[in-house]
Amino acid sequence: MFKFFKSNKVKSSIDVSLDYNKIPKHIAIIMDGNGRWAKQRKLPRTMGHKAGIETIRKVIKECNKLGVQYLTLYAFSTENWKRPQNEVNALMQLLVEYLRKEFDELNKNNVVISHIGDISKLPKVCQNELIEAYNKTKNNTGVVLNLALNYGGRAEILSGIKDLCKDIIDGKKSINSLNEKVFSDYLYTKGVPDPDLIIRPSGEQRLSNFLLWQCAYSEFWYSNINWPDFTESDLRRAIYDYQNRERRYGGIK
Repeated sequence: MFKFFKSNKVKSSIDVSLDYNKIPKHIAIIMDGNGRWAKQRKLPRTMGHKAGIETIRKVIKECNKLGVQYLTLYAFSTENWKRPQNEVNALMQLLVEYLRKEFDELNKNNVVISHIGDISKLPKVCQNELIEAYNKTKNNTGVVLNLALNYGGRAEILSGIKDLCKDIIDGKKSINSLNEKVFSDYLYTKGVPDPDLIIRPSGEQRLSNFLLWQCAYSEFWYSNINWPDFTESDLRRAIYDYQNRERRYGGIK
């Protein structure tokens, strides 16, 4: 249960009062529960994914309003290729439709549309839309939207190790200079701070191969709400809970 209170700092119109000085810089979300949402309504799973698009729209706007600098959304994992082909095709089509339909609105709101993961395995039309969206928005100054597509934490780490080893063999890097910061620069998230808060709706409580290196000191927030039903109010409650935790990073305060 969450304890709601009135604050003299910043009053929120949605359930809780947040301290805008403690807004997490980077929020990552595992968008889970689309299939469950559809099943509960006796609808095809693809309808759940379509319903989840509206939630994405609301969450991006709210993050921009709150001053969140980075929002990473787990949209399609390396394991999701195992799903039925018609569902995978529908997800790829939804991605293209989303980027085309939402681009003007996102760009107008100063959002940077970026991506992480090995997008070379995606259909060419998806790759082109992602690259074009990034090139047209990379100079924006609002929230950076990272769409995690064909993303897997283990695959990311292996890719980073391979690239690092190649640079060591080529003499571009010394093994003695290797540390966490150096290795982080070989990951998909180079230049992006580690997530302060990871949110997972739908009742599941696992990472599912998401940001395994980056989550070392992230705070986690789970709920039983399926992604299509996730609201701005839920986002604010997650941030409120985050703001009332003590982050010690292994030390003592």
